[in-house]
Amino acid sequence: MNKSKLPMALLLLFTVFAFIFVNAQTNEMQTETFKVWGTCGMCKKTIEKSLKIKGIKSVKWNRETKMITVVFDNKLIDIPTIHKKIASAGYDTELETADDKVYNKLHGCCQYERKAK
Repeated sequence: MNKSKLPMALLLLFTVFAFIFVNAQTNEMQTETFKVWGTCGMCKKTIEKSLKIKGIKSVKWNRETKMITVVFDNKLIDIPTIHKKIASAGYDTELETADDKVYNKLHGCCQYERKAK
């Protein structure tokens, strides 16, 4: 390879490695949607606040559908941990049931009809 093509080849090589690195970083983000029981705006606030933790990029719970969408870094947090965090705030999910003591401390309007254990 002559000397005039060497800088161009190095630039191309650098660009390829940069592209691979950036894609590897963005592929860590994952989006999951699942059911979380609750009833009102106060529930929404508590459920979403329970996931204000490292690794969670965004959380949106829909009061009408009871569905939550969580965007998270799957290198920092996993689905079972996300469900446990929500349950620790008093709300049942598809995978976790909140402890009765925590559920019973929820405001009266937040106490939803619980799924059978």
